[in-house]
Amino acid sequence: MIKWFRKKKKKVDSKSNKANRGLLIFAHPTTVIAVEELLRDEGYEIRVVSPPPSYRTGCDLSVEIPLESEAAIVELLHSVGLSPMDVVPITSEGMEPLQFVRVKDFGRYLMVRAANMKMTVDKETKEIVNISGGGCPDVPFLATSMLGKRLSDAPDPGEVGFSLCAYSLNTAREEIIRLIGD
Repeated sequence: MIKWFRKKKKKVDSKSNKANRGLLIFAHPTTVIAVEELLRDEGYEIRVVSPPPSYRTGCDLSVEIPLESEAAIVELLHSVGLSPMDVVPITSEGMEPLQFVRVKDFGRYLMVRAANMKMTVDKETKEIVNISGGGCPDVPFLATSMLGKRLSDAPDPGEVGFSLCAYSLNTAREEIIRLIGD
């Protein structure tokens, strides 16, 4: 199972204007998912983000890393055949990654959007009441297997799906669980 980590980060040291975080740029989302799991297993504090538009390569995901670990991370990734296309320091506002997860509270319902996938849950019953977005071929299967079930009873989209949409839906699910429990 893929583990998720969300933590507010400091992007730029404003006193020295030196970047302390960077982005690993990849061509395919499946590579990003594999890199995320590997780096978390190795103990790195990273997060998956949406890269700035100027660094999109068809993949709407990148990995944000601490730049002091860049050499070790790139060497590790190269050793397992997951080398990034580029490593870009986050040095200005235009380089900041885009918000990947957004939360909207509708009173009784909570909607979390991760990339283009949205999951809405009844906060009282913790039942999944809506899944929408995406365009991947596994979205209808994911939606039908999860709708109407409690968070604790629904399958993990990261284990039954195979696409960027499944990854995004799992990110939304994990955020909901973090916010209201399962």
